[in-house]
Amino acid sequence: MTGNIIGERLILVSFGESHGKCIGAVVEGVPAGLSLAEDDVQRELDLRRPGQSLIVSQRRETDQVEILSGVFQNYTTGAPIAMIVRNEDKDSSAYKDISHQPRPGHADLVARQKYGGFNDWRGGGRFSGRITVSFVMGGAIAKKLLHECLGVQVMAYSSEIGGVSASSVAIEDVIKKRYSNEVRCPDSEAAKDMIQKIRMAKQEGDSLGGVVECIALNVPTGLGEPVFSSLDSDLARIILSIPAVKGVEFGSGFRAAKLKGSENNDQYAFSKGMIMPTSNNAGGILGGLSNGQPLRLRVGFKPASSIAKKQRTVDLDTNEEVELVVAGRHDPTVVPRAVPVVESVVAFTLADHAIRAGLIPPVLKR
Repeated sequence: MTGNIIGERLILVSFGESHGKCIGAVVEGVPAGLSLAEDDVQRELDLRRPGQSLIVSQRRETDQVEILSGVFQNYTTGAPIAMIVRNEDKDSSAYKDISHQPRPGHADLVARQKYGGFNDWRGGGRFSGRITVSFVMGGAIAKKLLHECLGVQVMAYSSEIGGVSASSVAIEDVIKKRYSNEVRCPDSEAAKDMIQKIRMAKQEGDSLGGVVECIALNVPTGLGEPVFSSLDSDLARIILSIPAVKGVEFGSGFRAAKLKGSENNDQYAFSKGMIMPTSNNAGGILGGLSNGQPLRLRVGFKPASSIAKKQRTVDLDTNEEVELVVAGRHDPTVVPRAVPVVESVVAFTLADHAIRAGLIPPVLKR
């Protein structure tokens, strides 16, 4: 299997480059009988697309999805679902002049070495954050499948940008407010500070990193196939495939390294006749299996690599050290636009495991 395919029973094939003709996805394994229209996918893509505010890339893409196969009379047929989004507002001129000067923080040099210079270097090509369009297309189907079949709800939000952190946020606020502002943070006061930080970084020609937190509700108990396809290991794999992600943690995560077992263990008690943990430091996963509690994870994003400040690099044609300014339209932080991407990949993995567990049948009833 190549590196552009993920999933076991629900499978995503991702293709396309940043400045190529299109970004595409083929989703295999979707049950027949799921009500699906282009609008269902478009709603999710609209949350990710650039040009929606001054704190994100001003590349003007409509990201209009076209479903090419696998849907007939607004229902899935059980056949592979092929979708594309055409690249419309691409300007490769800024990249042509520096194609022989690898940009710091990008995959330019290693991609050139791996593929002998035949890789598409325009806008980062296959290594661009734009490829996450295909993640969102697949995730849109997975989210609808999970919601209609199991009542699972997946939601993410910006919990930290540039060192500004949201205070403890109630799940109800995440549901209602996560898309209420341009940084996708349900804490309105923290959102104001995040926006100010982003604007300052942009004025300085720099960028910021941050953290996206994701919560999934109503996840059935027992999803996961230990040991090498445990739920958390599969989630970590797909999350770390998002460009700019540098880390993922579940539940108490790295904080657990500072705790005692008596502090980190989720102890049990009876609640309404059911055995329930009294806390959720496990983040909804124990032994690689979902335990019925809300799934909670956090994703760390590095600062966007394309910045307007001068940086040192080398010229591969002249073998000289040079200074480089990366022109073009870039995100001062990727975090707000990454929120729907994280939702999508988490939903895709949960749906794949739900199908493996037999909780989602191959044909849905009308």
